[in-house]
Amino acid sequence: MSRRLAQGPEGSPERRDAASVVAVVALGANLGDRAATITAAIADLAALPLVEEVRASAPVESVALTPEGPDADAPRYLNAVALVTTRLAPSVLLGYLHAIEERHGRERDGRRWADRTLDLDLITYGDLHSDDPRLTLPHPRAAERDFVLVPWLAVDPAAELPGRGRVDDLLAELRGTA
Repeated sequence: MSRRLAQGPEGSPERRDAASVVAVVALGANLGDRAATITAAIADLAALPLVEEVRASAPVESVALTPEGPDADAPRYLNAVALVTTRLAPSVLLGYLHAIEERHGRERDGRRWADRTLDLDLITYGDLHSDDPRLTLPHPRAAERDFVLVPWLAVDPAAELPGRGRVDDLLAELRGTA
């Protein structure tokens, strides 16, 4: 059964309770020392307040995506997924993700598909659903991204994307093997 986010102060999504939840965070980098950045970002996640555990996949490499499709000429991405057990509200966790990106040189210049030193996406937050424009959960394009699904399965073989189904089934469908 899924739960929806309650609206907190100023319309921001906040947790209804203080119980721990597992959030899925996708990590990606295609500029600089990608492996060192991913490793440091995972350590940064583990050091956040109210984070009890972080389990991360091994990194996988993928081609950069643009609105027109894969771009073999762009620097390749290194991607991983971290399962973050936390009592942080989802909006607070998202704020911390943005701060970690900035510490690792992420520049937000308005270009959605630009190369990045670090990209952190909140994919799921337990089974919560939110259509708030500042925080859409689950991530609306997660089921379309093998660079999210593959490392997610590596760290959680029984993973499910709320509202969409088992991650292994979604990956098989994406690859045309379902």
